[in-house]
Amino acid sequence: MPEASISDLWIRRVYTGRGDVTLEVEVYTEGGYGRAAAPAGASRGKYEVRYLPDGGIEEALSNFEKLVAPELLGMDAAEQAAVDMRLAEIDGTEDFSRIGGAAAIATSMAVARAAATALGMPLYYHLGGALARNVPYPLGNVIGGGKHSRGLGPDVQEILVVPVGADDIYTALDINVRIHRDVLSEILKTDPSFTGGKNDEGAWTPRVSSETALKIVQSVAKAVQREVGAEVRIGVDMAASSLWDGEKYVYRNEGVARGVREQLEYVKALIDRYDLYYVEDPFHEEDFNSFAELCDMYEDRLIVGDDLFVTNAERISIGARMGAATGVIIKPDQRGTLTGAYEAARMAVSRGLTPIASHRSGDTEYELLAHVAVGFGTPIIKAGIMGGERTAKLNELLRIWDDLGRAARMARLR
Repeated sequence: MPEASISDLWIRRVYTGRGDVTLEVEVYTEGGYGRAAAPAGASRGKYEVRYLPDGGIEEALSNFEKLVAPELLGMDAAEQAAVDMRLAEIDGTEDFSRIGGAAAIATSMAVARAAATALGMPLYYHLGGALARNVPYPLGNVIGGGKHSRGLGPDVQEILVVPVGADDIYTALDINVRIHRDVLSEILKTDPSFTGGKNDEGAWTPRVSSETALKIVQSVAKAVQREVGAEVRIGVDMAASSLWDGEKYVYRNEGVARGVREQLEYVKALIDRYDLYYVEDPFHEEDFNSFAELCDMYEDRLIVGDDLFVTNAERISIGARMGAATGVIIKPDQRGTLTGAYEAARMAVSRGLTPIASHRSGDTEYELLAHVAVGFGTPIIKAGIMGGERTAKLNELLRIWDDLGRAARMARLR
């Protein structure tokens, strides 16, 4: 019997760092063991797989024990595509609404980890082979707003930094931590009453406007850049689908509502004013045309789709054909399996788009996303800066860098 033959599976309910109930799966093979839990997003795209079936967590647990576990016993965990295909067949729907995306992705990730241990290799190598040697640049949110901050911060969901000039992952992570730390001092100059609150992803949540937040981060990023001598770029995740009411983009804290053209002009102004390198979800999840128009104007920037694509290869193909993005968020849980996420990442690369491995706002203590980023060859990983479930992934990048030794190098950016 192969060392990676699945001999047993278990499932339990656990919690994310935000307190969401989620699912954790354990997979045993003849020679290995793997365990993983599904993250949970706050702002979920309408085209994502279903997180849980209609009956909630209890139905997901029951369906796993009755439907999933018996069917996967005896399968070779090293054959990831075959296992993931079987998961889709067991579910029988297009969106994992029967067994739930949480159970599906937790199983898929646990299987991958079990296979890697059975085969005696690092998970990133199991996922990507000999080509998995590029370590991604960390993209982290410094000031947060929107749904991730329960409406208590800026209307723009994330103000981000990425140290594009760092020569190694140690320097890159140090830069992001410095910026996060120094931003607090600047916030207090603007709002002395700020008590240091952070959001779901560890970003500061001051009651300031989006532009004030951008000015603060821009100023601190430039100061740190001068100190360390490595270029730092800034960006935003506007999470525009959560602002869209069907007719306008509603910025509640600013008391402003913007139509489609006004939103485009506003995003252009932000890019020009703050020299934004990265702009995620500037328009709602159906508006391929506005994405394409913005890309025409800023071909040298990362105009990134998350809710627009939801890690779906078919939607990425449509967006690429329309010129609607230069970057694509890859969240394995949006697709339900690692194979589905890998296909989405490959589709992005084949169409000249930059794939970006990303965490969720309600994430877990598992470090697996670091291995996905290296194994899939994504040049950027979006995993926050501070907080246990964030640093678990970032610290794993340091370990992977050391494990790669002389072969380690930072990824190439557009």
